[in-house]
Amino acid sequence: MIKVGDCLPEASVLLIEHDKHEEIQMSARLDGKKIAIFAMPGAFSSTCAFSHMPNIISHTKALREKGIEEVIVLTVNDIFVSREWAKQSGAFAAGITVIADSSAAFSKAVKMTFDAPLIGFYNRSVRYALIAEDGVVTNFLLEESRSRIKTSGADHLLDQI
Repeated sequence: MIKVGDCLPEASVLLIEHDKHEEIQMSARLDGKKIAIFAMPGAFSSTCAFSHMPNIISHTKALREKGIEEVIVLTVNDIFVSREWAKQSGAFAAGITVIADSSAAFSKAVKMTFDAPLIGFYNRSVRYALIAEDGVVTNFLLEESRSRIKTSGADHLLDQI
């Protein structure tokens, strides 16, 4: 599992924008920046949609004021679901970067995946938040709960800065 001091791995992911998507390397996206990544199991799932994303949106400005250059939300979803969720949730309007880790390449590389076959989740991302500077993890918050945001919210990450 990823931890403070680790370099984030090389992985191909999809950068989702309002009307297009682009394959990028995570390491290139993080190079030279101080970023926050909020990873979650899936767009439109109840905790992600009704708790985690609203928490991130409401604290994006405060994160930027604390020196975070880019706020990233990463889910293991396809481009179509990710894009629609970003539009409907207000993530695009809030200036949040949405990453579809559709193959779970990044999530697997940081050893943060789980399966829940009964609900159709395979290789989904564990819920966590982190800050990385130039690709090196400086803060890491693993979520304690599956059904609530207790430790991985933007408010908790702000307390760590």
